[in-house]
Amino acid sequence: MSKTVQRDVQNTDTEADATGTKPEAIAARIRAAILEHRLPPGAKLTEAQLCEVFSVKRGPIRQALALLATDHLVDLEPNRGAFVASPTLQEVHEVFEMRRIIELAVVERVCNAQHGTRRLKSISETIRRERKAFEGRDFPAWIRLSGEFHTELAALTGNTVLCDCLNGLVARSTLISALYESPGRSPCSFDDHESILVALEAGQAAEAAALMVRHLQGVELKMLDRPTGASVDLQDVFGTRDAALAAR
Repeated sequence: MSKTVQRDVQNTDTEADATGTKPEAIAARIRAAILEHRLPPGAKLTEAQLCEVFSVKRGPIRQALALLATDHLVDLEPNRGAFVASPTLQEVHEVFEMRRIIELAVVERVCNAQHGTRRLKSISETIRRERKAFEGRDFPAWIRLSGEFHTELAALTGNTVLCDCLNGLVARSTLISALYESPGRSPCSFDDHESILVALEAGQAAEAAALMVRHLQGVELKMLDRPTGASVDLQDVFGTRDAALAAR
């Protein structure tokens, strides 16, 4: 982060309070746009446009972008500005290697937990909503829910550190899929999720682990070396639909 951004970030609390828009809320809306593939990798996040979109001064915008940079969702480049991160193929392999390690531990913990299968009903509901979103062609919701299957499963372990790690990895995976996967598709299959859930409900740890590994390997292999365009209109991205969601 540049010294200018650091200085501005430290002096934004008053500005954020004055406008009634917190940097955390701005960051959440930008994060949602990235994870729902409304903002593609490499898209320039122009401060002036974001100020107009969110009706705030530059300080809160810079703090929001700094928060997103911490999560590896935004790159801050000196003298150039902020861009949605563009993960490399090496990062793809590293992210999914870590996901396999963590999610195998999740499967084992869930299977070994006492009365753990009773808590899987919420996961079943997530899969149902995921399938419904796909059938209704609500692709942003489908993409979001495909990630929530993994994070909600991890939440059943009760290990907050593990959950924080996986939440970050799933967010980066979703960004990666926006860069390397064809538009309108998600490499994360709800049919795979259903099979994993069935094995977990039966307490078949080895089968669930094998299915999870196969699923994550398939997700990684489906991603294509196909960069997307970086030109976007931020007014369109954060339009009526996004404002309605933010008001909920």
